Amino acid sequence: MRVILYTGKGGVGKTTVAAATAVKCAKLGHRTLIISTDAAHSLGDSFDMELGDHPTKVTTNLYAQEINALHEMEEHWERVHNYLIALFASWGVDDFVAEEMATPPGMEEVASLMWIKRHKEEGKFDVVVVDCAPTGETLQLLAFPDVARWYLTKIFPLERKVWKVARPMVQPFTNIPLPTDDIFGHVKDLLFDLDGMKNILGDPKVCTIRLVLNLEKMVVKEAQRAFTYLCLYDYLTDLVVVNRVLPDEVTDEYFDAWHKSQKKYDALVDLAFSPVPIRRTPLFNHEIVGLKSLAEMAEAIFGDSDPTQHFHTTVSQSLKKVGKGYELHLQLPFVGKDEVDITHRPGELFVSVGPYKREISLPRVLNGTQVTKGKLDEGVLRVTFSGAAK
Repeated sequence: MRVILYTGKGGVGKTTVAAATAVKCAKLGHRTLIISTDAAHSLGDSFDMELGDHPTKVTTNLYAQEINALHEMEEHWERVHNYLIALFASWGVDDFVAEEMATPPGMEEVASLMWIKRHKEEGKFDVVVVDCAPTGETLQLLAFPDVARWYLTKIFPLERKVWKVARPMVQPFTNIPLPTDDIFGHVKDLLFDLDGMKNILGDPKVCTIRLVLNLEKMVVKEAQRAFTYLCLYDYLTDLVVVNRVLPDEVTDEYFDAWHKSQKKYDALVDLAFSPVPIRRTPLFNHEIVGLKSLAEMAEAIFGDSDPTQHFHTTVSQSLKKVGKGYELHLQLPFVGKDEVDITHRPGELFVSVGPYKREISLPRVLNGTQVTKGKLDEGVLRVTFSGAAK
């Protein structure tokens, strides 16, 4: 099953571009589902029809789904959530603070993405197009599986059998609620689901991410930052869609300044995102609502090409043998040396860029090595490992 995620700054038209992509996929004969994980759903507006939280048929080969994030979060997290509230309350944490602490940031959105794993298991669709929340929330969502695993394994000692034996002896001597076997079961299931979702989203042969932007300074800058963070988490961006490009035939004097501004940022986009392919769609003289106009937009973006293809295949992370040591390469475009920090622990490498930190699990071949050098050169972080155990 092919998975395509669309994200971008709020207001750039990513929902419309995602819907147009789905329409094109369906027209080419792919069994297509488009889902929205954005809490402020507008997917139904694009198709000019009511959608529910389960797949609704739009036309031949095309289904759409607006996921109820709160409902999904409650289904996947409720029992663990209630236990954590009780745990934090036993530590003297205020009820309202305990309520907030018991739900990791991004849990509602990531619970929505659990549907991708479910659809893959059911095998009813060839391609799933995902209309994600605006950029910042999407980045939190894509980082969430790593964050949640840390969160859950630190709070819950997963030696389930040990706790099953020790609980009757320990519980009478403490006011702290100890996790029951049922809670352990839910944590295990949740970690399994997170791993399954991560395996889908993190496989560049299955899932790619596409950035939608407009030719405005703030939008282009945010797209650049998003591209950097996507590389940090080793997600493959295979296409950039520039939306609402003012056509050359619009020659009224009123639009001259807009033409000049867009041409300046258009050149910047070409330079900044290379070698990722860039597709452009014009600012249409009518509203893009309904199947006919969405198909028109899809033709403007994709022409004769199939939207399900991989337009770019270069993955951001690689490990190479260099002399007697190894060198890890991680693409980090648009950042300066002072913005990057690395920390090495046995089996793990932590890379921080601005507010985001990624934990990279290192292969066994690096066991016994030490980081001897870290260098950021032309958008590529090169980390050298030396001194492997014999």
